[in-house]
Amino acid sequence: QVQVVESGGGLVQAGGSLRLSCTASGLTFADYPMGWFRQAPGKEREGVSCISRDGRYTYYTDSVKGRFTISRDNAKNILYLQMNSLKPEDTAMYYCATPAYCFGSQISMPGGYGYNDWGQGTQVTVSS
Repeated sequence: QVQVVESGGGLVQAGGSLRLSCTASGLTFADYPMGWFRQAPGKEREGVSCISRDGRYTYYTDSVKGRFTISRDNAKNILYLQMNSLKPEDTAMYYCATPAYCFGSQISMPGGYGYNDWGQGTQVTVSS
């Protein structure tokens, strides 16, 4: 089955750090760009960051640029999101998936291929 499992979330104070992991299975991981998305209560799900197939190109939404770093280990089928200098506004459920495209500062939603279906997500809560 095509599946992603997010982990690494937790409760941290503002200014703290977390590293999220997304373990993918069921497809050839290296064939797909990957992205991180988040959804806070009462808000739409938004793209946070994405990374090209080979990891050479990365993109971030403006609100996290300079604080978050996306990376991937294709040998292990794992996508990471290192989150530093966390803010209360970062509080959300975080998900990984294959974006329709990965280019520029706007991270597109899944487009019907690759790791297209949402996993359960991992909760990130940043206290003020």
